[in-house]
Amino acid sequence: MATGELNPNHYPAQRAAKVVQHHLNTRYGSPYRLFGLQQVHSANAQVVADSGRKYQLQLTVHELISNTQATQKCSAEVVFPGGQEPSPAQVKVACEGLTKNQTLDREEALYQQYRSNQSLLSAHNLPDGHGHMEPDTRPLWHLGIVASSFVMMNESTENTLYNMAQVANISQLHSDNDVLKFESLVLLHDMVSQEIPRWKLLFTWSPAEGVKVLKMEQLPHCHECEKPLGTN
Repeated sequence: MATGELNPNHYPAQRAAKVVQHHLNTRYGSPYRLFGLQQVHSANAQVVADSGRKYQLQLTVHELISNTQATQKCSAEVVFPGGQEPSPAQVKVACEGLTKNQTLDREEALYQQYRSNQSLLSAHNLPDGHGHMEPDTRPLWHLGIVASSFVMMNESTENTLYNMAQVANISQLHSDNDVLKFESLVLLHDMVSQEIPRWKLLFTWSPAEGVKVLKMEQLPHCHECEKPLGTN
């Protein structure tokens, strides 16, 4: 792995920047707010004392759902720890003007709708093999993407580049408190190995608390599973 100034468009810088994207989604993501990596402007890497590697980045992210396609300039530090035992990357990021409650009114309306439904929600294959989904399932798809960002944050290394490929299924569960509870099977796509790992997730969501992943479990490799056509 190179040290010093990096080409912003090459894999080392892009991998570290993708971790920043996943980190922002775990902190700010919602049914109406998702972040995508727009551009890495500059990047450098250095070996740190514990044999890990630290990346310092200047990048721009954009909000994927917003009608205004709002962008945010961010400064970030990503440390991939060294050692024999794998551990999640450590991320520090500061973005200009980024606040948490920009979609709160829409979230509250959706939350009340989901709470008042006569039956628990469920959806499958978001999107389907042709990239389609029903409009009323899009918030569930977005929730699945946010939840999958917790997995991708946890699993990312200097040798991976994860995207979320598909929410294979998602089901609302009964909840005894104010948060909504969901179980989901998500398919990820590691662009380096071209593998499609499958993860079963248990998570909660409310406008006040955001998305919280309670349990994540990687399922055995499925040889019969077809690779989804689209990735995010």
